[in-house]
Amino acid sequence: MFLARVEGSVVSTKKDANMNGRKLLLLRPQLVDAKDPTQFRPGQNTIVAVDTLGAGIGELVLFCQGSSARLAGGLREAPVDAVVIGIVDVVDVLGKQIYNAKT
Repeated sequence: MFLARVEGSVVSTKKDANMNGRKLLLLRPQLVDAKDPTQFRPGQNTIVAVDTLGAGIGELVLFCQGSSARLAGGLREAPVDAVVIGIVDVVDVLGKQIYNAKT
């Protein structure tokens, strides 16, 4: 599993039939900064992921990739490589809270 911030959405009107009705999000992975572990640093790449939970722009989410992505509910027959599997409430690193969705 990985952490990412939702940066936007992706719309595709022509796609595999098993993808019909699926919401697609543009994610930017978030890494704990090695120099300052009290904050995140954004990854360099973006990822398109299927959203199964209703995440919104700006939220921090958990996502998985690869064959485990297809284990998410209702995606067994869909050609997916990444899926949002959680919306993050809090992240603690080394005893310090570096993210809280409520603040």
